[in-house]
Amino acid sequence: MDKSLTPQAVEHCHQLLLWLIPQLDKFPRDRRFTLGERLETRLLHVLELLVAATYTTEKTHLLKQANQELEVIRHLWRLCHELQIINTRRYEYGSNLLLALGKQVGGWFKASRS
Repeated sequence: MDKSLTPQAVEHCHQLLLWLIPQLDKFPRDRRFTLGERLETRLLHVLELLVAATYTTEKTHLLKQANQELEVIRHLWRLCHELQIINTRRYEYGSNLLLALGKQVGGWFKASRS
């Protein structure tokens, strides 16, 4: 997919994964294969949904699913902070990235409903 033609939400999700995956690699072993794996799998699923939405005229269902996945990801990310798996600085940075992605997906969803 040509980067210049890629919807902003898809590119942002890609960049979030590039940042997040190395963070997950730093998780303690017992959490890497539970919380870490779930975060990575769910965010990869969001990317798949956003790419699929790029190539269809019926975007609303896919974007709604992506939004629901992002909500679960936000809760998992918060849980990582509360369990002290990640420090406050990484938590805030990741939360801001997730918030920005959520706004992009929400805006795309609203535009697709019109």
